[in-house]
Amino acid sequence: MKVHTTNYENTFIAVAEDSPATSGEVPPVKGDSKTVANIAFEMVSKNPYKYTSDDVLFHVYAERKDLTEDELEEARKEFFSKGQPCMRASPLTKRYGWGIHNDEKGKIAMFGVGTDTYDKLSNDQTVKVVKAMKSSR
Repeated sequence: MKVHTTNYENTFIAVAEDSPATSGEVPPVKGDSKTVANIAFEMVSKNPYKYTSDDVLFHVYAERKDLTEDELEEARKEFFSKGQPCMRASPLTKRYGWGIHNDEKGKIAMFGVGTDTYDKLSNDQTVKVVKAMKSSR
């Protein structure tokens, strides 16, 4: 079974051109349940450079599917047996104003648009810079 990945190395994912955010925004909770953006935001903001994009995306999937500890290993294999949207398609980068930096090991951290670190990374010649996907075509 082929294994797909969403991980980047030494890459900065800049906020989408059509993002309405002028700074990094905490994604709002909708009702009683956390959104995809909430789960990813909490995981990455509290643990910079601890997890890869694959770790975060699978954790979001597992939490929303309410998977048990025993189901995780097999579910992760199944999840990555087909291609998954990467952080360029995340609401964090498309809507809420967060740039995602992937270090040389593929571990990620996020920085709000307009911050010094965001500006530095988006102009860093040693890092590949890609834009998040636009919401509209």
